[in-house]
Amino acid sequence: MLQALFWGMVAGGALLIGALAGLFIPVPRRVTGYIMAFGTGVLIGAASFELLGKIKKEIGFSYVIFGFIIGALIFTCFELLISKKGGKDRKLSRQKLENHSGMAIFIGSIIDAIPESIIIGVGILKSNTVSWVLVLAIFISNIPEALSSSVGLKKDGFSPKKIIYLWTFVLILTSLSSFFGYVLFSKLNESYMYLVSGLAAGGIIAMVASTMMPEAFEEGGPIVGLLTALGLLCSYILSAGIL
Repeated sequence: MLQALFWGMVAGGALLIGALAGLFIPVPRRVTGYIMAFGTGVLIGAASFELLGKIKKEIGFSYVIFGFIIGALIFTCFELLISKKGGKDRKLSRQKLENHSGMAIFIGSIIDAIPESIIIGVGILKSNTVSWVLVLAIFISNIPEALSSSVGLKKDGFSPKKIIYLWTFVLILTSLSSFFGYVLFSKLNESYMYLVSGLAAGGIIAMVASTMMPEAFEEGGPIVGLLTALGLLCSYILSAGIL
């Protein structure tokens, strides 16, 4: 239980790191694109090896498939809503956001962060140990999200102190989400755990395809294909326990 609380905070800590980078460090767009590409590979691996893999019962496949489709649909609906409200750039690393939609990006980041953190708690519940793949994947993907939001918030007139307070609040929220994910789903039987895993996997794949992959290529160029492949390989190595 405390493990879920701690690892949710670790993954959410990337949001605070990204926020500080956006406020005080001129991170090159190409470098951020490389980081995002690697994170994309890790996230795809996390969805494939951790959330969709290791199904014990034949009936579990039906739950996973159904959950995957629903998860992808839910994320897509949220993405359409957030985009209309000005938060479509929440995964971008640009230092010059045309519409300065910092608060919309911030709200979109919260919508992303809560289910991602719940996934960590569910992962601990499912395997009785933390999934390094999930934590690493979420950690990497959170950095450019907070970075772009902080740039936008600063241009909207928010002080650095207030921006840091906002992201500290999100850090606490992600930690609690992981904790409650563990507590709330601890009473579910194994079949429903598969449903939750499918929901998470579908949402992750929809997210990386619509927000992370296009931006990574735009910022980093053709080399991001290799970096994404290396991220997937890293995910496989961690999941298989080779190291």
